[in-house]
Amino acid sequence: MSFFVSDALAAEGPPPNAFEGLLPFLILGVFFVLFVVPQWKRGREQKKLLESLGKGAEVVTSGGILGRIVDVDDNFVLLEVNDDVQINVQKHSVTHLMPKGTYKARKRTEK
Repeated sequence: MSFFVSDALAAEGPPPNAFEGLLPFLILGVFFVLFVVPQWKRGREQKKLLESLGKGAEVVTSGGILGRIVDVDDNFVLLEVNDDVQINVQKHSVTHLMPKGTYKARKRTEK
């Protein structure tokens, strides 16, 4: 055999299947589409939600606290959770924007 050609390459046999060589790349592509792309989409939606927060919006935090926004800062949000009860939460912990009137309806059912 030649010095530059290995014995494995010089062996006679059926040619390699092109699909077998592409199979790992196809599997990686499927996983990318199924797992990574939806995460990017959720991240963009969360970023858009945080940019749209304003005074008077009714939100739910990741801890499940329902409140109305009293003040918005770069990093924190001041929420009114009950009469004369306000708490500071980190802005990125706001997960859902609720329809107007949800906070008032919740206060009425508690009384």
